[in-house]
Amino acid sequence: MKMRLVLFLALLPGFALSQSTNASLNEDYYHWIDRYEVKAGRVVPEIFTSVKPYKRKAIVAFMDSLHTREGIFTSRSDQFNYEYMRNDSWEWSGPETNSSKKPLLKKLYKKKSDFANVDIPDFDLHVNPVFYFGTGKDSRLSESLFTNTRGVEIRGMIDRKIGFYTYLSDNQAILPSYVHDQMLLNPVLPHETFWKTFKAHGVDYFQARGYIDFNISKHIYMQFGNDRTFIGNGYRSLIFSDYSPPNLFLRTNVKVWKINYLFQLNRMTADAFGSIAGSSDGRYPEKFMAFHQVSVNIGKKFNLGLFESVIFSPRDSVNRSAFDLSYLNPVIFYRAIEQQSGSPDNVIVGADFKWNAVRRFSFYGQVTIDEFKLSHLKAGDGWWANKFGGQLGLKYVDVAGIENLDVQLEMNTVSPYTYSHYTQYGSYSNFRQPIAHPLGANFKEFVGILRCQPIPRLNLVAKAFYAKIGRDTTGVNWGSDILKNNKSHQNDFGNTIGQGVSNTLTFVDLTASFQLRHNLFIDVKQIFRNSKSPVAFYNTNTSVTSLALRLNIAKRSYDF
Repeated sequence: MKMRLVLFLALLPGFALSQSTNASLNEDYYHWIDRYEVKAGRVVPEIFTSVKPYKRKAIVAFMDSLHTREGIFTSRSDQFNYEYMRNDSWEWSGPETNSSKKPLLKKLYKKKSDFANVDIPDFDLHVNPVFYFGTGKDSRLSESLFTNTRGVEIRGMIDRKIGFYTYLSDNQAILPSYVHDQMLLNPVLPHETFWKTFKAHGVDYFQARGYIDFNISKHIYMQFGNDRTFIGNGYRSLIFSDYSPPNLFLRTNVKVWKINYLFQLNRMTADAFGSIAGSSDGRYPEKFMAFHQVSVNIGKKFNLGLFESVIFSPRDSVNRSAFDLSYLNPVIFYRAIEQQSGSPDNVIVGADFKWNAVRRFSFYGQVTIDEFKLSHLKAGDGWWANKFGGQLGLKYVDVAGIENLDVQLEMNTVSPYTYSHYTQYGSYSNFRQPIAHPLGANFKEFVGILRCQPIPRLNLVAKAFYAKIGRDTTGVNWGSDILKNNKSHQNDFGNTIGQGVSNTLTFVDLTASFQLRHNLFIDVKQIFRNSKSPVAFYNTNTSVTSLALRLNIAKRSYDF
């Protein structure tokens, strides 16, 4: 199967057309793009916002399509963001504003956004250093926090037909105490794969992301590589988030008329061996996720998406090392295939929506169904296998007419045992980390985010969430930990969201970011995290103050 896949990928570029790489997932960057669609008061054809990452070519086309409209880029900060986006993807916009007046050593930073570049008809190349240097203080630790990241980011095109992207970084860090607490329960480093200890209490890890990109036709493109995906319009995703580590994927996307169709095959890690002393060497068991989503613009203001995903593995007790080729069919109902083959695979279905009701307001949401029976749902008997999640949210930009003041409100709830399975090959996880919400299941969460850009280069973000979680007790599975065998569920009936050991979590993150030059930021951050529970381990109060300087990399966040 692997040999056929390599041959398939080798032959396809011959049919390629002009294409574009992605803008890497970045919370602040993507907020600016979504902000202008909300401000326009309509869904736009250039970008389907429920499927992330966005392509650079589409971002430029989207920004240019709105630039001629009145009432969009009205403030100095909005004009700055418009130029920033075009400069960041200048191979598609060609702005004169991106040329440096005094390049470094006459060869470097000839473009403000690139350390080095090549721009000729047959070859386009962008090379940029990456670094993140941070320090801070945690109220529960005697030693100082720090982050030390050095790396490189490379992207480009060959003949305007083949696109490529590579990101490599070496990282050492001493993380906040609450992150370390999480690692005591589950000895993996959040967002990352293989790691080892650094000095007494630090972590050391390497990150590699990269892919190739090509078009099959005017409306169909493919990507093959190792990176993250995010599905949805919210701060969280109950479908597919960027919380777990980058993973191998083969992505096919069709965008035609008012429809966007995504089919993606991901190879993920079914289990990760190690301890609080670091990851263990050896071959980790693998599993796969086949995912497809169709997103349709209905009228000028409403978008509806339907999705289905299946987690499966050749190594489970039924398949016995035989890869199920049925799941490679991009236009079929996975649940039917699972039932026909009698497999132990885990199918999840659901929907998402976005309604840009009027200018400056957008409503969005998701529903995820892992398993349910209507008879039990009607009876309201709390049957353990009625497993589902729901999200509702609101985005309001230029609040009360104040330019560049945006607010986002969101509610998420997931019932006990959702995303779990009775084998390690079926849980909705990757490298022992949730594919969807970082809290797993059995919780209710309320999120509020306030963003302000008072001057072009300064961004202020106040982020808060409050969650009520039902934790497990020793030897008892109440449905929060998606890695546990769900056959060990505590009760068949009478299950409720938040059952088990009560844990209320209040998290506040205040961040000020100033852009010194293109993609060079200085961040000042203050975090307050209060966790209350009758169990001492979950009863903590943490305050974190930090300062960071970063170049060509998104802010680090551990929002759980």
